[in-house]
Amino acid sequence: MEQESLWLGRMRGPVRMAMLAFIGAAALLYAWLVLNQIFVEDALAMHEMIRPSGRPIVWAMLGTLLGAIVFAALYLSDFQGAIEPEPHGFFDILSLVTSRAAMIMIALVVLVMFYEVVSRYVFSRPTLWANELSLWIAAFVFLFAGQYAMQQRSHIRIYVIYDIMPRWMQKTSDVLSLLLIVGFTFALVWGNYADAERRMLRMETFGTAWDPPIPGIVKPAILIIIVLVCIQAISNLIADWNKSPEHHSPLDEIDETEIENIKKTLGD
Repeated sequence: MEQESLWLGRMRGPVRMAMLAFIGAAALLYAWLVLNQIFVEDALAMHEMIRPSGRPIVWAMLGTLLGAIVFAALYLSDFQGAIEPEPHGFFDILSLVTSRAAMIMIALVVLVMFYEVVSRYVFSRPTLWANELSLWIAAFVFLFAGQYAMQQRSHIRIYVIYDIMPRWMQKTSDVLSLLLIVGFTFALVWGNYADAERRMLRMETFGTAWDPPIPGIVKPAILIIIVLVCIQAISNLIADWNKSPEHHSPLDEIDETEIENIKKTLGD
């Protein structure tokens, strides 16, 4: 039985169809590019993937791949994980969407490194782009994971002290923590905005043989996502303000759902 829609509602079906359409189109274009690599001497390679000017097929490949990731993230975010709290508000949903995008990107990193290992050790043809591409993707995985951790309240908190506080003191410590996050965000954006803007406007590259614009994209992304993390922290404080006090124990760290899944797998 399919899980009830978390936020898409009637749009779940159309989003799923769009996801499948983009995945299919991206797979077909990828197969076409691979076949051209085999049979055509001047075929497009990974070097052209970051320099698509005047190459419609490259724009189409990048567009379909981006569409596949976006719609897959939207579709998967409509399902609530077993240990995930129910989202409240726009920014909780946004964090869930980016978390699903991070999940997909982890799979992409694995595929890139698998391709590199096979190409290097089986065919003795190492790539010039696998390491940089994996770093590029991993940077966004790290950033999105931070946003998701904030939404899930899974960041570090010393509960042995927090739990013995009265509720008014817990709220005070929550406000203090939020002020520290806001202050850090303000300082980071204030000190790095000009540098990030400069790198983005000139699309600063990595300085390698493949030479992707990693600094020109990742540096602005750091500032944008840290602002989203800060807004998520504000949203968390508002959502949790009137909640009853919670008490934690080491037993809370045990994932009963995961244990049941392991038992079922071993039983099968």
